[in-house]
Amino acid sequence: MSGHNPIGLAIVGCGTIGRIRAQCARQFPGVEWLGLCDVREEAGRQLAEDTRADFFTTSFEELLSRPEVNAAMILTDENNHTAPTLAAVDRGLKLLIEKPLATDARESAQVLAAIEAAGVDACLCYTQRFRRRFLTIKERLTAGQIGEVHSVITRALMNRMVPIATIEKTRDRRNLTPMVVSGTHSLDMSMWLMEGKTPVSVYARSTDKVLAGLGTKDSTFGLFTMDDGTIFSMNISWALPVVWPGAVYGIEIGIVGTKGVIDVEDTHRDLVLATEEPLPAGYTTREFEPPMERHVDFLTSYPPGDIWNKQFWGPMREETMSWFSRIMMGLETSHASAADGHRNLMLTMAMDRSARLGTEVPLPIEPEAFYDD
Repeated sequence: MSGHNPIGLAIVGCGTIGRIRAQCARQFPGVEWLGLCDVREEAGRQLAEDTRADFFTTSFEELLSRPEVNAAMILTDENNHTAPTLAAVDRGLKLLIEKPLATDARESAQVLAAIEAAGVDACLCYTQRFRRRFLTIKERLTAGQIGEVHSVITRALMNRMVPIATIEKTRDRRNLTPMVVSGTHSLDMSMWLMEGKTPVSVYARSTDKVLAGLGTKDSTFGLFTMDDGTIFSMNISWALPVVWPGAVYGIEIGIVGTKGVIDVEDTHRDLVLATEEPLPAGYTTREFEPPMERHVDFLTSYPPGDIWNKQFWGPMREETMSWFSRIMMGLETSHASAADGHRNLMLTMAMDRSARLGTEVPLPIEPEAFYDD
């Protein structure tokens, strides 16, 4: 590692994702200092002990001001990204931020503007980009092997454990919709695979027969038109029953070009566990437990990865380790940029706005539009 800058890492947020990334940090030899922060002191101190962290505090300002820190991960709940991200930008830290930049469109624009003005290298966590199958698809598309892409269909089905566990943590549920929280992953993947195409309009519809009591929608289906005439259908439902075997995501993508097609079945139905023993939640956050027993599971359907021998393996590990190599050695990576993250939020919120108004919404859209309705 001679000639490379060692990493002094601050992690803000010690929940499920913070634990995974902190453990990865301790396995990367270039991370020479590790500091943690969480408002839940007991959980934070436990992670600090488990990862032999050098410092812990309940104040992100205190952590980010430490002289040892030159890089930061912002891994708080969705509604709480803005303040620690802006504080890290003020210090010029290299950043890895859980999506979205913010759940408020104006705050997202503010964060992006601050990042660009400071010239900070900031990456958004879109973990699916680090899976081998999607990297392979990206390479084949870049090589032009199916010609010019003109039609894309993306469908995501999700266990309702995700909205229940996510939304019950907060009273601010205004923008915690299936598209903004979860559909953003498959939307980002599709936009990355269609790189160079710009959406010019979206028409969407939503329904809320199941999850209205939580203040969110069950499903949102939408159709984007791109600047070159390409059509992109983006559909998500995160209201499947808790007993649905998929722990989180099942995605299907069809990419049709002038000379070929790429058909993706990423449903995880090729690896099924059935048992008389009750299974854990699969999607775990803040000690969430499913309201009924689960006995069948599509293994590997938890997007971050899986445990072997008390070690975490999968795309979140790849994403984290790749980021360390990026900031330490300047390697090019497939991370989403802050601009990608802001674009994704605008598109997912535009889908929700179209569904709410019952009309096609022109794109691009300004943040203020979401507050004029």
